[in-house]
Amino acid sequence: MIQVPRWRLHVLATSKGCIAGNLCFHDVDGNYVDCSQTKAGIQVPSHIEGLEHIQTDADLVLVVEKDAIFQRLLSEGFCERMRPCIVITGKGFPDMNTRMLLNRLWREFSPKFYILVDADPYGIEIMTVYKYGSRSLSFEAPMLTVPGLEWLGVLPSDIQRLRLKEDSLIDLKLSDRNKISDILARPYISKSQLLYKELNVLLDLGKKAEIESLDSISTSFLTNVYLPTKLKHGCS
Repeated sequence: MIQVPRWRLHVLATSKGCIAGNLCFHDVDGNYVDCSQTKAGIQVPSHIEGLEHIQTDADLVLVVEKDAIFQRLLSEGFCERMRPCIVITGKGFPDMNTRMLLNRLWREFSPKFYILVDADPYGIEIMTVYKYGSRSLSFEAPMLTVPGLEWLGVLPSDIQRLRLKEDSLIDLKLSDRNKISDILARPYISKSQLLYKELNVLLDLGKKAEIESLDSISTSFLTNVYLPTKLKHGCS
């Protein structure tokens, strides 16, 4: 089979991702889209290569694993507070269009890219898909990945560092441990000391945490403390 990217064959799936913040463009139909003029996010377009006149002055792009957290950040004024920035979610495992849009922003502009996921094997897997690509679409990785993506959190080491309450944590299952072992065996592990370290921290803890576990400290901790501090002082 000829390895031709599916978008070259005009095989375009409907997007499920949403985006908000300092980003404007004309879509394939010529409509002007301003992603700063939304309270709940704008659906990622289905024809990323057809976008024209893309404009952004964003200093950072924050990729958020889950739509619930994405909506929460918007409602709590994260975009206004961290302006100029872009916030985007793939609503779980990301669709191709969301990944293509991020890749295009990475290639054409120069903001910092960060990702916020659950401190569990599934969240970490999602982070690796954005950064390194998926096995099923490996030959399309140059158009679907953001190699400069930094893992902002939630890090497994944050569970101990922040002393998250025990009742906010979940025991690792056998399937979780198998997923961790699978990720540890992948070639790109040798390129990331942070990923290797944090996966082993997760194994040693035997516990996983969702982003919402930060609420056990304070319901405003994520937006008012955790994210601003991490963005200012670094991911680790």
